[in-house]
Amino acid sequence: MSVLFLEYPKCSTCKKAKAWLEGAGVDFIDRHIVENNPTAEELEQWHAKSGLPLKKFFNTSGMLYKEMQLKDKLADMSDEEQFALLATNGMLVKRPLIIGDDFVLVGFKEAEWERLK
Repeated sequence: MSVLFLEYPKCSTCKKAKAWLEGAGVDFIDRHIVENNPTAEELEQWHAKSGLPLKKFFNTSGMLYKEMQLKDKLADMSDEEQFALLATNGMLVKRPLIIGDDFVLVGFKEAEWERLK
């Protein structure tokens, strides 16, 4: 099984996640989330596959999220507007992301990632 791994290489959590993947022998395709930002269409597909609330795809602890005051704005935005916004800048997207054939994992929680072994 090969998965798509979206990361920001300078992110400490992404570094831990990547080391975990390598240590677990998981085959993955690495993608820089800022240089190759997810499209709105990809985000829609991943959101549907994840079963998670759309807000979980936002990097709520990121500087850009806070600068844009998105905490107060997201509730008034449609899903389409939120997907379009996420597609504008990879720094808005929660990372790391793991995309498999039938699942999506957002953020690095080792217990959730055990299924990849």
